[in-house]
Amino acid sequence: MSTKPSLNRPVPRTKISAISKADYEHLAAFRNALREFLHFSEEAALAAGVPPQQHQAMLIIRGFPGRDFVTVSELAASLKVKHHSAVGLVNRMEADGLVVKSQAPDDRRQVLVRLTALGGKTLENLSAAHKAELARIAPAFRKILNHLKDAR
Repeated sequence: MSTKPSLNRPVPRTKISAISKADYEHLAAFRNALREFLHFSEEAALAAGVPPQQHQAMLIIRGFPGRDFVTVSELAASLKVKHHSAVGLVNRMEADGLVVKSQAPDDRRQVLVRLTALGGKTLENLSAAHKAELARIAPAFRKILNHLKDAR
């Protein structure tokens, strides 16, 4: 099952009033603000010496609810990539010393992925920078979102 958007898929209908010029402007501003944050994130990861997808993977591992590891399948699902792509990503991260792999004790077919000390420190530094950037841009996001919320 593909998770990529389809141009043939109908757009969900919602009950909403007519879309105004201001609505379009705010939707465009929101999309632009998202892209700016994603660009910041990509550049911060590269400056820290890791590809953006590795940063995303480290965040998924550390942020996974209730435990400090993920399976390769869970990582693939969270990153919205195929399983074999996640396997390659994990192998590269392991070679870079960012993660370690182990077999699940109850199912030897599952591979568990944990951050190493280096991966944890790299993620901590990147996360601090991201928190600061989010604090900086939060007022603009709030303004845009409040307008869109009030326009319902």
